[in-house]
Amino acid sequence: MRRAALTAVLALTAGVLAGCGGSAPPANLVSVSNGGCGAGWQLAGPGWQTFQIYNGAAEGGEVDLIDPANGAIYAEVNGLGPGTTSPMSLDVGSGSYAFRCLFDDYDPMTGPTVVVAGHTRGTPAILPITSNDLIAPANQYHAYVTAGLNTLVSQADALAADVRGGNLTYERLGAAYDSFGNFDDEIDGRPDGLAGGVNSPQWTGFYRLEYGLWHGQSAAALTSVADTLAANIRALRTSWPSTEINLLDIGLRTHEILENALEFQLTGHDDYGSGSTLATTQANIQGTLELLTILRPLLAGRYAGLPAVYTWLDRLQSLLNQDKGPNGQWLAVSGLTSSSRQQIDATCSQALEELAPIAAITEPRIT
Repeated sequence: MRRAALTAVLALTAGVLAGCGGSAPPANLVSVSNGGCGAGWQLAGPGWQTFQIYNGAAEGGEVDLIDPANGAIYAEVNGLGPGTTSPMSLDVGSGSYAFRCLFDDYDPMTGPTVVVAGHTRGTPAILPITSNDLIAPANQYHAYVTAGLNTLVSQADALAADVRGGNLTYERLGAAYDSFGNFDDEIDGRPDGLAGGVNSPQWTGFYRLEYGLWHGQSAAALTSVADTLAANIRALRTSWPSTEINLLDIGLRTHEILENALEFQLTGHDDYGSGSTLATTQANIQGTLELLTILRPLLAGRYAGLPAVYTWLDRLQSLLNQDKGPNGQWLAVSGLTSSSRQQIDATCSQALEELAPIAAITEPRIT
C-alpha cells in the first residue's frame, strides 16, 4: 500500500513539475513552419496514429499529410494558427508519406518522405480537386438553375393569375412545390423569428401563400401576396445570369439540400397547410441527384463510398413513394405511422452520413 501511494505521489509530482516549464514534447509531435515542413518525424509501423501538429510560424496555414508521389491527401489540419498545436488522426497503412504545408503568403512546401513498410491497408489518400476542376460543374449547375427558374416563373405567374381570378385550388400550387429549391427568403422564407409570426406583414413568398390558401384567406387578401411572389421570382431570374457560384458550395450543397429536408420537411415544420412536405423532400432528393451527376466525374475515382450514396437515396425515394394516399396524393408527415416516419428519418440520416465526405473531397485546393 505504501509503495502504491508513493508511486501516485511521484506521478503527481512529475505532472506538476512538467507544468512548470520543463515539460517533454508530446508523442508524435510534428513541428512545421514557413522554413520547414515536418522534418525529423518517423513511424514504427502501420496503425492508428495521432500526430500533434505544431505551427512554429508567425502565419496561419494548412497542413496536409500526402502521398508525395501524386499529392493525394491522407489527412489535413485546416486553420492552424501561429504557435498552436492541433491533432491529426488517421489509420496509417503501408506506403509513402510526407507533410505538405500551405502558409499564407508562402509557396507550398513538402517535407521529407517517410516510408511505412509492409502490405497493410490504411486510410486511403484522395487526389485534391482544384478550382479549375470545378469550373465545368459550376457552369453545368448554373444552366440547371437557369432552366428551373424559367419553369418557376411560368408557374408562379399562372398561380398569381389563378389567385387574382378567385381560383384557389391546390393543383397549381402543388406544381410549383416541386420546383422550389433553396431560393431567397423573399420567395421561400419562413415566419420564424418575425414579430407576429404568421401574421407578420414582412412574411412573403410561397409559404405565406400556402398558409393563406389553407387557412381560408380570400382571393382579395392573397392577390398581392401572389403578385409579389411572381415579381420576386422574375427578379431572381433576371439577376441569375450574372450570379457567380462559389466553387466551394457545389460539393457542400449535396449534403445541405437533404439536411434542410430532414430538418424542415420531414419534421413537418414547413407544412403550412398543404401537407405536401414529403413531395418537397422528393424534390430535394432530385436536386441532390442533379449535383451528384454533375460531380460524378470528379468523385468516381476519389470517393469509394459513392455507390452507398445512391443506394440510400434510392431507399429514401422508395419509402417516400410508399407513403401516398389511395389516390396517389401525398400524405402529411403528421399522417404517417410511427414506423414509416422512423424508417424515413433513419434512411435520410444514413444518406446524409454517406453524403458528408463529399464537401471535403470537392473543396478546391492549392496543389
